Amino acid sequence: MFSSFMVNAWLAGTLVALAAGVTGLFVVIRGNTFAAHALPLGTFPGAAAATFLGIDQLVGLVACAALGVIGISQLSRRQRSDVATALTLITLLGLGTLFLSLSSRYSQAVYALLFGDILAINNSELIPVAIISAAVIILTALFFRPLLLTSVSPDIAAATGVSNRLMELLFLSILALATAMSLPVVGALLVFSLMVGPASAARLITDRPLPAVCLSVAISLATIWSAIALSYVTNWPIGFFVGTLAAVCYCASQGFTRRKQGQGASPPGPPPKAEPLETGPGL
Repeated sequence: MFSSFMVNAWLAGTLVALAAGVTGLFVVIRGNTFAAHALPLGTFPGAAAATFLGIDQLVGLVACAALGVIGISQLSRRQRSDVATALTLITLLGLGTLFLSLSSRYSQAVYALLFGDILAINNSELIPVAIISAAVIILTALFFRPLLLTSVSPDIAAATGVSNRLMELLFLSILALATAMSLPVVGALLVFSLMVGPASAARLITDRPLPAVCLSVAISLATIWSAIALSYVTNWPIGFFVGTLAAVCYCASQGFTRRKQGQGASPPGPPPKAEPLETGPGL
């Protein structure tokens, strides 16, 4: 389990889980789960374009992620955010279809980018993943308060001089970086699970921002570590375990929250005693 080819898998999974846990909480608070689902799928064609142009795959992923952020940000000025996200997604997927048809070499790698290939991560790919993961965490830490304020109360944020549009653009950029780095590790279809599942579970357990971020990261780490170990033992796809464990964590947090609320509720007291009716002297 800790042989040479598995070390990079553990390291890459840890880096992705750290970034996903941090950004995932803001995805849940801001209600941008559609963007968290669309950006990985929209970023995926960038790898096909990079292969066709003969450049590094990660460069194509980041460039396509940037196009996704610009598209969502610009279109959301005239359309609803979900409509803008959908329009951007179908445009990028159309470009991806074009590059896939032009590059026959890339068709064999489609499955890996959709579902991840964590065991194939080498040292040269690990360094960019570490750099992008560090950038995601640092940017989120630096702008934690304004991001949180615009997520919880946009009106108060605007009254205090914080630009909601600027923070939205910053958040989408951070989300795009996190999805671009996660794509080669867990795949486009599983970035969503790793971001939304642990963060939603943490959000149910606590309302305090910092503990929720820490708990989201912890659940995300536990999910990816358990998925790697179970995949190694059973030889089943790691994507199956990532999605399943993320759903299990969310369901468990729901049960924990309901039990906690049930224990915290005060037991019903005895019914109030009825007052005797007053009777007049003639009755």
